Amino acid sequence: MSSQQDFRAATRQWLESNCPESMRTPMVQDEIVWGGRNPSFKNPDSKLWLERMADRGWTCPTWPTEYGGGGLSKDESVVLRQELARINARPALTSFGIGMLGPALLEYGSHAHKLEHIPKIVRGEIRWCQGYSEPGSGSDLASLSTKAELQGENYIVNGSKVWTSYADKADWIFCLVRTDFDVPKHSGISFILFDMASEGISTKPIQLISGSSPFCETFFLDVKVPTANLVGRLNEGWTIAKRLLQHERTMISSFGLASGQSDRGGTTSTVASVEGAAMHYRGDKDSLSDPVLRDEIAQFKIDSEAFAYTSQRSIEESRQGQGPNATSSMLKNYGCELNKRRYELLLKAIGSQGLGWEGEGFADDELLVTREWLRSKGNSIEGGTSEVQLNVIAKRVLGLPDILSISKK
Repeated sequence: MSSQQDFRAATRQWLESNCPESMRTPMVQDEIVWGGRNPSFKNPDSKLWLERMADRGWTCPTWPTEYGGGGLSKDESVVLRQELARINARPALTSFGIGMLGPALLEYGSHAHKLEHIPKIVRGEIRWCQGYSEPGSGSDLASLSTKAELQGENYIVNGSKVWTSYADKADWIFCLVRTDFDVPKHSGISFILFDMASEGISTKPIQLISGSSPFCETFFLDVKVPTANLVGRLNEGWTIAKRLLQHERTMISSFGLASGQSDRGGTTSTVASVEGAAMHYRGDKDSLSDPVLRDEIAQFKIDSEAFAYTSQRSIEESRQGQGPNATSSMLKNYGCELNKRRYELLLKAIGSQGLGWEGEGFADDELLVTREWLRSKGNSIEGGTSEVQLNVIAKRVLGLPDILSISKK
């Protein structure tokens, strides 16, 4: 038996013994584990599952064991992912630290930064938020004006950020600040980390059309940040920012993967998959009577499968040392469009039952579809607008001129 087969057998045995039964069911929205200083576990099994996975470093399986990660090889991580999928295991932890900050720290952070923050990310002890966009600096992120001025052993931060996801619930923030106003805009930006409990920080949730408030406005007034919290070199934060954005876009592209996975079954909800919803609301015994809808669903399923395989190939390439690149923009753009298509098809499938907002006559999952359909529209904006992604693809992949620069001439 090969070492990989041995690893698979050992992993399967460990998962069978340690993954609680309730963690082998489709994820419920209010049971997602975000971790943090004061974590909430609606399901006690969620806490147990997180602790067991974190103890092995398997919340971040390929990260170095020196910092609490699993230290698995790329082949072993594939096996682990396959075995988790085999039992339909839920993610033990959902974290911006895992998807965005952690990879950037491993690449650009000092040894001290890694020792301080990476183990806490692995164990879900700190919940992070991202301080990038500002009221006047969205697509043109490098024009940001939140400033950090050096005073002794601290930076004094003043300014504001917007669209900071879950800032009202986060413990720490990774933030872009301007530390030099006398150089070209890309050259005067620094990347720093600081505690959201610091004096002078306030947040204000932004209510979306879906009725939820995952985003916030975040305000900084004379916030003291130790100079030791600077990541990388002073005024060279833009390099880190771009790298982190690539990780973020790869993470957001998983919206498209989720749309495909949910369509492969694994839940009893009648609206969990496009095909299931169509059969429940528009089906006739064992067939779907509407040929146009049937064709659209078939094409969606084909595209979902193709996207899943393309995403997997990208993951394998990154584990061979290629790292995130313009491919992340391709995956982000297509994955978000795929997720939006899913909700459009769900609305077509369930018909007037997808028009509810509250009250009698609608099931909970039908009301959720309405709100998630509205929420999916934001996929085209978050993590860099679709226009920005297409511009990156045009420049970096196709070698075309910068269409944004041409449009300004």
